[in-house]
Formats: sequence, C-alpha cells, structure tokens
Amino acid sequence: MGSALSDAAVVLRAAGLSDARREALRIWDDLGGDTVRFHGAIARRAEGEPLPYVTGLSGFRHLTLRADRRALIPRPETEGLVDLVLRRACTGCIADVGTGSGCIALSLAQEGGYTSVLAIDRSAPALELARENARGQGISIQSVRADLTTALAARSLDALVSNPPYLTSREYHELDAGVRAWEPMEALDAGLEGMDVIVPLLQDGLRVLRPGGWLALELDARRARECARRAAASGWEDVSIQPDLFGRDRYLLARRSITP
Repeated sequence: MGSALSDAAVVLRAAGLSDARREALRIWDDLGGDTVRFHGAIARRAEGEPLPYVTGLSGFRHLTLRADRRALIPRPETEGLVDLVLRRACTGCIADVGTGSGCIALSLAQEGGYTSVLAIDRSAPALELARENARGQGISIQSVRADLTTALAARSLDALVSNPPYLTSREYHELDAGVRAWEPMEALDAGLEGMDVIVPLLQDGLRVLRPGGWLALELDARRARECARRAAASGWEDVSIQPDLFGRDRYLLARRSITP
C-alpha cells in the first residue's frame, strides 16, 4: 500500500494536483484497496476527471451517494439549502425539482417528517441515478420524470425546493475546464441571463403550492437581488435572500400567501 500510494501521489502531483497524497489515499479507501481499480482511477484523476466521479462516491450531509456523469456533483453549499427548508417546512408534501443525484430529496426524506418527497427531473439518466441512490440508502422517495413543475397538480405541495441551473451561458463557458468537460451542461447553463429555469419556478410555484407553502431556491449571488425583486413582483410574500456557509448570497426563500 505504501509504495502504491507514494507512486500515485507522484502521478497526481505531476498532473498539477496540490493535495496529491490526500487524494490518492481517498481513492484507495473508497475503492477498498483494489489495486487494479486504484491504478485506473489514479490515471483518470490525473486526466482531470473530478474526484467523486473517479471514486463513484460523493458525501452530502449524512449520506454517501453514488456519483457519476449522469448528474452534477453535490456541492457543500447545497447542504445549506436543505437546512433552510427543514427549518421552515419539515412536514407535509415536498418536491425537489431538478433532483439530479437525489441529494436534496434524499436528505429531506431522511431528516424531515414529510408524508411525501417527490424527486423530479427531466433527465432520465439523472433520475435513474437518484433512484439508485434511494435504493442504496434505503430511503423512500417518489421519482417523477417531468420538465420542472409541469407534472404537479395545483395546490399539491407544502414546499418546493430546487438547486436549478443558474449560470449565464457566458459564465458557464468561463468555468474551469474540469467542470465543463465532465459535469452535465444542462445542470449549470441557464441561458443568456441565467434565469431560464428560475423564472418558470417563480411563476408556476404559486400554482403548485398550498396557501402558506414555501419556495426555496439556490441561486447565484450576482443575481440574488434580481431574483428577489422578481419573486416579490410575481406575488410571493416573505421574500428573503439567505447566505451560504461562506457568507455569500446563495438562497431565495419565499412564501405563498396564506390567504387563498
């Protein structure tokens, strides 16, 4: 093991990875010390493939989830979105739109007291990954293939949560090449203004939520105030922007009027 790790660290360091030994050790541990798979994984990481895709595993809150190119790698910032939802709407029926790996839906199902958790995605491969993660964790969710909220009935939810694509097309093309080369574009690029998904969620969220229901979105700090303005203009109440763990504007919270 010692020699294999040292050799792997040399390879990763030569590829420009600063924390080469730690990454080599994580790959070794995640692959259970399988030498053949380890060498292949080191080669993949040296080529720039993201570490969670190399190991096939990604941690999120209390979960260890399967990760591959079918969906975006869960980010630490998104864990804060789950916290906000649990503090405001931890019971009833909730939907996670654009579920990807299922990290949000599964965390809510595990930690909340919901009667129903819907995991929605228009990507069949992403939705299958979410199902695999649900089976692997032994957590019950309902998976629905649909475009945003189109499959949801009026006033059917107590909360609606989403980590939607929120980069402009220009910002997407300015991302690190390692992100653009590996992670699904449709999970990141939200068009010219970065609002192609957020705007429909603001518009249709009022239809699918029951009176007093909460909307929680992850967003880009550069458009946080504009998102809040549009939410208020659309008729949402109690609109606020909340910071992430790094202090950046990251989440929008809004509530459907309690009066029908």
